[in-house]
Amino acid sequence: MSKLPLSACEAAHQLAQRTLRAEDLVRDCLERIDAREPQVQAWTHVAREAALARAKALDQGAHQGLLHGLPIAVKDLIATADMPTSYGSPIYAGHQPANDATCVALAREAGAVVLGKTVTTEFATFQPNQTRNPYNLAHTPGGSSSGSAAAVADGMVPLALGTQTAGSLMRPAAYCGVVAFKPSFGGINRAGAKPLSDTLDTVGTIARSVPDAALFAAALTGRSTWLVRPLVEHVSRPLRVGICHTYEWAQALPETQAAMQNAADVIRGNAGMALRDVQLPVDYQQLAQAQTYIQLAEQAQCFASERLNHWAQLSPCLQGIVQAGLAVTVEQYDQAQALVARCRAQLANVFQEVDVLLAPSAPGAAPLGLDNTGDPVFCRIWTVLHTPTVNIPAGFAPNGMPVGLQVVGPLGADAFTLSAAHALHACLDASYK
Repeated sequence: MSKLPLSACEAAHQLAQRTLRAEDLVRDCLERIDAREPQVQAWTHVAREAALARAKALDQGAHQGLLHGLPIAVKDLIATADMPTSYGSPIYAGHQPANDATCVALAREAGAVVLGKTVTTEFATFQPNQTRNPYNLAHTPGGSSSGSAAAVADGMVPLALGTQTAGSLMRPAAYCGVVAFKPSFGGINRAGAKPLSDTLDTVGTIARSVPDAALFAAALTGRSTWLVRPLVEHVSRPLRVGICHTYEWAQALPETQAAMQNAADVIRGNAGMALRDVQLPVDYQQLAQAQTYIQLAEQAQCFASERLNHWAQLSPCLQGIVQAGLAVTVEQYDQAQALVARCRAQLANVFQEVDVLLAPSAPGAAPLGLDNTGDPVFCRIWTVLHTPTVNIPAGFAPNGMPVGLQVVGPLGADAFTLSAAHALHACLDASYK
């Protein structure tokens, strides 16, 4: 897989030192897009001239912030005032929002160059759009942050914004062999992202390394503590990693089983880490189903306008999702939320003897075909629990497609989770390359 020559962190340093021009970095990205976009189809809009003009202005002006001169991609679920935002639906073809989403405005304020909009599935649900997996064009890139993951994986852009309501950051990142960070719920402001679920929607970052994803998130939140630091600055003892198969383990394919076993072996042999097996509380057995009820019910409400005014323009897939959401009773919804509250209250016990958990990001590698985006089953519980998660590449299936695992931290422990994920990625990376 071709990559841009510099990581985002390295590029940010050189841009700050004025040894690299933003214009040159943007031109490199545009050249890669020109070469590969006909095959990968990751973008809905590339703002070529506007990006170059912005880069030239940044090169001539004062240093603006953590993202000074860095090109970014924005998932087409997130509003941009100067580019179309269609939410992956023909209903909003050519739609031009009046304002940037908050995360986009903050990225610009920190010096980012918005290169364009990347493909999302229809309203970030399950109906695929045109994007292909850059590792093998016959395979799905996952969803719903399809274009963001594919563009970063293919070296078209170093950083991208995505969103997750079930598994829409972790799964495409795992399928495309890149890093994704889903912060604790509400960690990055989501105003201006098309709502799907009031209690689940989360804005996150996609990059080629954990430090890059952390840099992007730190710039959007003003939290310099989220920048990756050596683990010894967090803890003075070995990192305690809990191997967590979850109650969904029966759905793990051989490549995910192998990645988890390899990770356990690597951690066990690392003097700076301690391994424990973690069994989740009994209540967690029903947590994925509870998340599904909550997501379906809240989506049916969020799509009320589209349902009432544009029903025929919704895909049969989304029509089915909306109908399933309307069938969720108030009692089922309230019971699901009550279960989630009980499970969230038990998180302290889950992390009592471990610092982070390592769990599957997806059942396996990206499925063959473009007619579905894969199953978010391994992400549902962590999204509804609101915990920070980081997908890290963790090996390859026999067919050469990437496999990912997710590092899960305690609620609110985003800074530590990012640093732990970087340490785990570094040791796992050496084991499968």
